[in-house]
Amino acid sequence: MIFSEKWLREWVDPPVSSDELCEQLTMAGLEVEAAKPVASAFSSVVVGEVLSVEPHPQADRLQVCLVDAGEEKSLNIVCGARNVKSGMRVPVACIGAKLNDELTIKETRLRGVVSEGMLCSATELGLAESSEGLLSLPADARPGQDIRDYLELDDVAIELGLTPNRSDCLGIAGIAREVGVINRCNVTEADISTVAATVAAEFPVEVIQPEACPRYVGRVIKGVNMCAQTPLWMQEKLRRSGLRSISPVVDVTNYVMLELGQPMHAFDLDKLSEGIVVRFARNDEAIDLLDGQQIKLAQDTLVIADHHRAIAVAGIMGGLETAVNENTKDLFLESAFFTPDAITGRARQYGLHTDSSHRFERGVDPGLPIRAMERATRLLVEITGGKAGPVADMVAQDDIPQHKPITLRGQRIERLLGIAIAGKDVTEILQRLGFQVRESGADTWEVISSSSRFDIALEVDLIEEIARIYGYNQLPDKRPVARLAIEPNQSTGLQGLRMHQILVDRGYQEAITYSFVDARLQQLLDPDNIPIELANPISADTAVMRTNLWPGLIQALTYNMNRQQRRVRLFESGRKYFRRDGKIVEQQVVSGVASGLVNPEQWDGESRAVDFFDIKGDLEALISMKGDQSKKIGFSKTRLHPALHPGQSACIELEGGECVGWLGVLHPYVARELQIEQNILVFELSSNIIGSEGVPVFQALSKFPVVRRDLAIIVDEAIPSAAIRECIENAAGASLQQLQLFDVYRGKGIDSGKKSIALGLTLQDFSRTLTDSEIDALIERVLQQLQNNYKATLRE
Repeated sequence: MIFSEKWLREWVDPPVSSDELCEQLTMAGLEVEAAKPVASAFSSVVVGEVLSVEPHPQADRLQVCLVDAGEEKSLNIVCGARNVKSGMRVPVACIGAKLNDELTIKETRLRGVVSEGMLCSATELGLAESSEGLLSLPADARPGQDIRDYLELDDVAIELGLTPNRSDCLGIAGIAREVGVINRCNVTEADISTVAATVAAEFPVEVIQPEACPRYVGRVIKGVNMCAQTPLWMQEKLRRSGLRSISPVVDVTNYVMLELGQPMHAFDLDKLSEGIVVRFARNDEAIDLLDGQQIKLAQDTLVIADHHRAIAVAGIMGGLETAVNENTKDLFLESAFFTPDAITGRARQYGLHTDSSHRFERGVDPGLPIRAMERATRLLVEITGGKAGPVADMVAQDDIPQHKPITLRGQRIERLLGIAIAGKDVTEILQRLGFQVRESGADTWEVISSSSRFDIALEVDLIEEIARIYGYNQLPDKRPVARLAIEPNQSTGLQGLRMHQILVDRGYQEAITYSFVDARLQQLLDPDNIPIELANPISADTAVMRTNLWPGLIQALTYNMNRQQRRVRLFESGRKYFRRDGKIVEQQVVSGVASGLVNPEQWDGESRAVDFFDIKGDLEALISMKGDQSKKIGFSKTRLHPALHPGQSACIELEGGECVGWLGVLHPYVARELQIEQNILVFELSSNIIGSEGVPVFQALSKFPVVRRDLAIIVDEAIPSAAIRECIENAAGASLQQLQLFDVYRGKGIDSGKKSIALGLTLQDFSRTLTDSEIDALIERVLQQLQNNYKATLRE
């Protein structure tokens, strides 16, 4: 936002210098990025009136002018500008004048004719980067008057670097309010009185999308004179704010935007058909914009249309077909409130960025459209002589943003800022900022934010406003007192490093992969879950969020295998994402992949490939860290994962059937689709299962001897060893200290469909030595239980 300091001081004039004003604005959060004079350094340049213009006797492109510069004698000046004419008033650099601190004007002879000065253009005075011809001044300019005084050039253009939340300061009115609050000065606002309608002309307006355009104000102005000249004071204010003068109508709308912060647009009424319609763009609809480019509109783009076509992209830019020009006689003037959500991103979508979109994306006061309409109407009537019709104000009150009351506590202010601010100062600051303030108790206020502020929603937002107006440099620099309670130390909390270290000790390396993965790869590895799609993916390879960690790990594994790495083991601890009951859920898991040799190559011993049971052992090592030992974990074949080999995979289940993980060999179909030739084993386990480790507890050692008895039993092939172990543990009771499976045999002497399982039972009591009869009874009880449950027989 660039503005003229003199323009600001018309609204509020604090007793501070330009440098102090810039410092105040910066410290209040409105950072001043630049402050520079509005004109270059020059002296002895005055207003002159051209009395006569004669051709140069020896040069076709030069003319000899007689100029009244307020001196006793008229000056004879040779000029080459094409627009010089008798009667015009122009800047005159007299003899001795200095331009840009470099050029000194002297009396000189040009092609035999004496020239006693120079007629100046805007470029030569540093008012513009380029210009065509002399700077023409209004007829009220008095010859001999210093041009700096006449144009008020002792001024500074201040550029603010506003943060996106301060859209209220994208106009002189907002900046003036801030300066008034800081200096406790009254603000003198512009005349925004109602302009009565002098003609009955109206134009129908229909708002089909009130949720995107809750307020639309329109007005017909008949009989405008497009040949009228924009006043010099307005041209100068626009120039000093970075905008050039175009035409009286465009200049007025730009002026009101810079003054109040409300973008406006004027349509040529004769080019509109039947009425205004505010709607979303239709399929394949296109529009030619004012900058000359044609764009194809997306269906989520809000447009201003008549009954035949789109005539403007709402809040961004008008259309070329309905633009005003020198032949325009009647106007339809628009001033609207578009919600930030309806405008944000739309300009960038079409490669545009305009003053209008810059403001609407950040939020414009919904109360401004009617005030801006009255202000623009008055200026247009004064400049162009038009006649105004009635105002059409379409308001959808339910869709206008509403500000809820916020409770502000003095105690909270002191706690956050470290200083107690007087209640009357708090009230004055907030009221000067335009907030509604009501005392609701001792040192407590109910505050409703100004409609121009979209960034005030919480108590801390109000405290921030108080702090920046009170002055950050006035706040104490003492350290705040932190009244902190010491939380109890969770000695059962498992550090992630311990879990990682177990896997590293077992030959794994930690990997970190992207949470965004390829949709096809994710579908292969988890076809039962629909992944969450990204609205704007970086590429097709990162189009969805992972529902498990296998895609990234498998890609990393194949990358290494393709580079002659024969043994690869990787793990990752991270989040997976999925939808549950319409909500996005994140779950922390630890996953891994393995392929190649079970051990590094060595000379002593035969190498073999890693298999299902190796990975199962790795997981059992992790599960052994589980803190809650009351919940047993088992491996079940009853559930199948579509991405895993049905005969070499298992579901990790809690007692009760809840699935908390998977392990197994990658399904041959999946491996073939991924062009992988060797077996790849994967696992996944919920981190919650191993989220805490039990506190170590001392257990006394028995002083009585241990007894080991070995059993070899024959059972059906389908019975898992885990079921046999559970049966023995239940039957043996507390005397069983250890149960070791040490052999599984199939072959000669064992019937087809059967297998022999050999287990070692270590028995011991803590109160006495077990007798042979007690041991024999225990073994008999175990065998009987196995017979009853699984029809097991003792192998002879």
